[in-house]
Amino acid sequence: MQTALAIAAAYLLGSIPFAMISSKIFGLADPRTYGSGNPGATNVLRSGNKKAALFTLIGDALKGTVAVIAAQQLGLSDTLIGLVALAVFLGHLYPIFLKFKGGKGVATAAGVLLTLDPMLGLAVAGTWLFVAYVSRYSSLAAVLAAGLAPIYSALMHGAGGQIVVVGIIAMALIGKHWQNIQRLMAGQESKIGSKKKA
Repeated sequence: MQTALAIAAAYLLGSIPFAMISSKIFGLADPRTYGSGNPGATNVLRSGNKKAALFTLIGDALKGTVAVIAAQQLGLSDTLIGLVALAVFLGHLYPIFLKFKGGKGVATAAGVLLTLDPMLGLAVAGTWLFVAYVSRYSSLAAVLAAGLAPIYSALMHGAGGQIVVVGIIAMALIGKHWQNIQRLMAGQESKIGSKKKA
């Protein structure tokens, strides 16, 4: 029962759509109606409102952080903490409040990884920031950071339960960015700050 409740609570927390909340607070259009149509921080930034995008980014990241910290404070096993981490992440990707059509999970994954393993989280976040700064492509940064996350985990800790959680998150992130990958290959992907479709 405790396991089911912890996973359900994490999923519901992950389902909270901060892109929608921030858009209402700042008087913006529904983020699903412009840009990529994705309810996430990068797309909210395309509205031109940096404060709304930052609110979204922080809110989405905190979902992952709060879920993992709560699981740790409750003294749950490492396996259950891993399941809670996956539940909050998948809640963001497939939120019940948005008919299971959520964001791409970059911020929530960052919150999860930074809390599960700060060194791993910093390595992944650093990769994202470096690639995003150099290329100006948020999607490319996300895909490369996700792809390297399991490798970082293996180098730091070897094979174990954590690499399974990190691997699932990485595969889901890359899958969510499949259309972006196709546009990158076609030279049609929009860069950070662009209001064009991406």
